Amino acid sequence: MRIQKEEQVNKLYRYIGNKTRVLDQLIPILTDGLSPGARVADLMCGTAAVSESLRLAGMKVFAADIMTYATYHATVRLTIPEAPRFETLGIPYRGVVEHLNALSPDESGYFVREYAPGGSPAMGQKPRAYLSDSNAAKLSAISDEISNWKSSHRITATENQLLRHDLVLAVNRIANISGTYGHHRSILSGGALKDLKLSQSIFSLGNSEGHQVRLGKAEDLAQEITADLVYLDPPYKKRQYAANYHLLETVAVGDKPETHGVSGLRDWWPQYSDFCSKLKIHDALAAIVNGVEAPRIMMSYSEDGLISQQDMIESLSRFGEVKLHEFPHVRFRSNASALKRDLKEFVFEVVR
Repeated sequence: MRIQKEEQVNKLYRYIGNKTRVLDQLIPILTDGLSPGARVADLMCGTAAVSESLRLAGMKVFAADIMTYATYHATVRLTIPEAPRFETLGIPYRGVVEHLNALSPDESGYFVREYAPGGSPAMGQKPRAYLSDSNAAKLSAISDEISNWKSSHRITATENQLLRHDLVLAVNRIANISGTYGHHRSILSGGALKDLKLSQSIFSLGNSEGHQVRLGKAEDLAQEITADLVYLDPPYKKRQYAANYHLLETVAVGDKPETHGVSGLRDWWPQYSDFCSKLKIHDALAAIVNGVEAPRIMMSYSEDGLISQQDMIESLSRFGEVKLHEFPHVRFRSNASALKRDLKEFVFEVVR
């Protein structure tokens, strides 16, 4: 029971569109008519909660996303059934996590300079408060240690992705934000004053072979996909994930990019999503549906999305027969948001 609770804490992190809370409603809809071993493409996998649930239901999953951290979540939750050995380091996974947690903080590190109240951003902006000074210093030390291990080939690509996955989750637990990383709170919250600490991932046994994880836009990957079902979970609103989760992307990539503006954004334009634009969404959707080879395409959406239910049905009707599934859903809200709490979640199904 303790392991299950830890697993849920890791998965329920602050992320727009996180499907963890609706898996009990969503997965039966997606898997209806599919047999174990069926091929399912989750082309906007986000936290990979859906991908992992499909794996545990016996499916073979192709997971993809435009965000690096999302692909690391997918790698861990689809392809790693047990802790890697970290043979070159010569210490087990538990020891690796303990070592990283015990590192001396780097008080002049990148994350202190760019994202802590005591910092001095390189581009002349005022200090930012995404992280406490102590947590930013600890994050700088941990991130640099992982980067050094990777560059010196002391950890494998999979081991790097696991540690970066763990670090993203750790940062998300103590980040000084109201909802997304589009901006930070002006005053450090109680949660942000807690210590940054990596926790070991909990691995799911079984059906860990035959899955693929790719970094890229669904539109660009579509022509590579042959599947029994393609599942899409696009942004519902104008908020770009690459801008709103820029700090997590930097943690995952392990680089030290030049930051811009009050919020300290990295260059996120290469990860711009056309699904955040009313003018571009229909063409982007067509590129995916026309590109994939699959008899069924399902797409999650919300009643308060950019496109109305009726307009979405009309758009999808270009490609086949459209069926609509729906269920109640609790909105992701930034703290103190005045938006209504309860919404309908739609799953549009195209059969062709």
